[in-house]
Amino acid sequence: MSDKSTTKSEGKVAIVTGSSRGLGRSTALNLAERGVDVIVTYHSNHAESDAVVAGIQALGRKAVALPLDSGDVASFDGFAAGIGRALHETWGVERFDYLVNNGGAGHAAPFAEVQEADFDQLYNVHLKGVFFLTQKLLPLIADGGRIVNISSGLTRFAFPGSSAYATMKGAVEVLSRYMAKELGPRGIAVNVVAPGAIATDFRGGAVRDNPEMNKQVASVTALGRVGLPEDIGPMIASLLSDDNRWVTGQRIEVSGGMMI
Repeated sequence: MSDKSTTKSEGKVAIVTGSSRGLGRSTALNLAERGVDVIVTYHSNHAESDAVVAGIQALGRKAVALPLDSGDVASFDGFAAGIGRALHETWGVERFDYLVNNGGAGHAAPFAEVQEADFDQLYNVHLKGVFFLTQKLLPLIADGGRIVNISSGLTRFAFPGSSAYATMKGAVEVLSRYMAKELGPRGIAVNVVAPGAIATDFRGGAVRDNPEMNKQVASVTALGRVGLPEDIGPMIASLLSDDNRWVTGQRIEVSGGMMI
């Protein structure tokens, strides 16, 4: 990390959804290392979000944690109001600078066995939630800000059992291009980061805890191993920095060369 990048990021405020664990946690901490303050969101585990807040504060940055159910559009008015209060009370400002739409959960089932309820839940969290949460927060995003939506390598390569999840992520990639076009007049850059298989508790920790799956993923990855959260968080933090101010409307895969 260069002093130049840190200086340019100093005083910025980011919202990272689903940042109490996994990729979101890594992103939040890496942003803090670059001089960015962070609003952490969590769904149910307040203790984990408090630990992330403490980690950010230990790096000399400000942070608060707010609850968010990213699949409940009706709750977004209250969440946006909470963001407004936090910005005023903690930072004395009316706008934040970066939004990372990371929150979500996995799903695994063969196409022929996907249940409508599971499909609807994925849709609500990964697509409808991203669409309308970003829309709701638009008045609070600073002109010249940046948005990163999280997709998946599964939109490029197909693994049986991921049809419903990958469908939502594919839609997010299309949505992101439209957001980049329509928010461009405000100077807001919008990009997609598409991780490959990462060793987290996602989908019950399958990649992390299943030796057979871990070995399989490593065997089809150019760099010879599965990904780690620390392979993703620094990349997102870098993408949000001013060094990448001219990058928008792009899908950037971070998979170690999986399935190439």
